[in-house]
Formats: sequence, C-alpha cells, structure tokens
Amino acid sequence: MGKKSKKIISLVVKILFTTIALYVVFSKISIDDIKNIITTSNIFYLLLAFVFFNLSKILSSVRLNYYFHHIKVDISQLYALKLYYIGMFYNLFLPGGISGDGYKIYLLKKQNEHISIKDFFSATLLDRISGLVPLLFFAAILFIFSSYYGLYKIVDYLVIFGAIIVFPSLYIFTKYLFKKYLQLFGKTTILGTIVQFLQLLSAVSIVYALENQQYLVEFLVLFLISSVVAVLPISIGGIGIREITFLYGLSLIGVPTTYGVAFALIFFLITALSSFVGIFLKHSK
Repeated sequence: MGKKSKKIISLVVKILFTTIALYVVFSKISIDDIKNIITTSNIFYLLLAFVFFNLSKILSSVRLNYYFHHIKVDISQLYALKLYYIGMFYNLFLPGGISGDGYKIYLLKKQNEHISIKDFFSATLLDRISGLVPLLFFAAILFIFSSYYGLYKIVDYLVIFGAIIVFPSLYIFTKYLFKKYLQLFGKTTILGTIVQFLQLLSAVSIVYALENQQYLVEFLVLFLISSVVAVLPISIGGIGIREITFLYGLSLIGVPTTYGVAFALIFFLITALSSFVGIFLKHSK
C-alpha cells in the first residue's frame, strides 16, 4: 500500500469516526439546547478561556525551543512560536496531510540540513511527552477529589499508583532512552506542568462561562481524560472524542450531559480559532 493510499485511508477513518461520534452525541441531546447554552455563555469567561489557552501554547513553544536549541537548531523564540501555530493549523485543518509536527520538522530540516531527522524526531517526541505527563498527573489528582473516586476500587488504586509513578517514570524514560536530553528534564518538566495548569485554567473559565460550577472537578477530570484520548489519530482535531467522553462520563455519575457537550464544543471552537492563526503565518519567517 502506497503512502498516498495510507493517508487517504487515515483521513476516511477520521471522518468516519468523527461523524459517528457526533451522530451518537446529538441523537441523545438537543442541538437547540446546546446552541442556547453556548450563545448565552458569559463572554468575559470565554475570552479568559481563550487567553489562558493561547498562553499555554506560547509556553509550549518555549519548551519545544529548549529541545531544538539542545540539538543545535538556532531559531528565535518568535519563529518557534510561529512554527507552533502553523503546526496547530496543520493538525486541525489539514488532517489528511502531513501532521503539524511533521511539517515543523520538514521546515527546520530544510534550514538545518546538518541535523539528523532522528534528532528532530526525538526532540519533538520528548516535547510531546513532557506535556502529556503533567496532564496525566493533574487528571489523577483531580480524579481522587471527584465523584468518580470510589465507583471502582481497582480504578482508584490504578489512579493513585499512576499519580505516584508518572514523573519518576518520565525521568527514567529520559535517562535511559534519551540521555542526551536529561539536562533539560527539570526545566521542560516545570514548563510542561505550567502549560497544563494554564489549560486547566482555560477549562475552569469555560465552566464558569456556562455557570455550572457545581460540577467543576468532574468537568476538569473529563476534560483531561478527553485531552489524552484526543492525542490518538482517530478523529479530526479531537472533535467527537471530547463530546463522547463528556456524554458518557457525566452519565456515569448521573449528571446532565448537555452542559458537558457544550463545554467540549466551546473548547473545540477556541482551539479552532487559535489554530486558524497558523494560516497567516504559513509563509512568514
């Protein structure tokens, strides 16, 4: 099977999954109710959510640039930020083509032919992982203080165990598989933690915009879980995955699901609006 055929199949799978997921969601809740909730949301908190989200992306670009500088790719922080938004645009709006990370590597490789693809790949991979680990940690901690804790003992034990080992596991992973990056572990881990905290603040702002604070912790748990699942290349921009997660996650504890789906759609809109900036930066250096 050729490379082009694989891309087409991948795109078809993403479209199919996203379509089915949204069909399932909107067959169970009213579109008019969702529309009413979103259009009556508090605009101040929505703007705050947008600001926190983009601050997280700015810091993410700083973290990625630490890795690039470590492999002798000398780019300015402004250019690193542009690359990050271009990558976001590619991931969201061009799901059937090259990935955002792939496009960043392609551009930088053209400008730095002496750097190996392996170095670019390892730097980008570690950047992703250093962001994922704090996300898992926050998800575990919030889970313990949510209504989900106590539903299934085995899950409770796994979550507590995961919270304890997730950062040490990242250190061991870096030390034995990517030893050349070990000296970056402290600052990139701290940056990754701040990035995820800003994402949480964005999520908190959306919950306040919806005036549904009584389920704040549960919303944050599902937001983080859906963010982990959305990393999987099975949907377009994570849409469908987050909505399904909130639909069944809130149903599990007997909480009305309409606000959860509205939350997921608002977060997608914020992501899409922010990512759209990338089209204007595509040919800018």
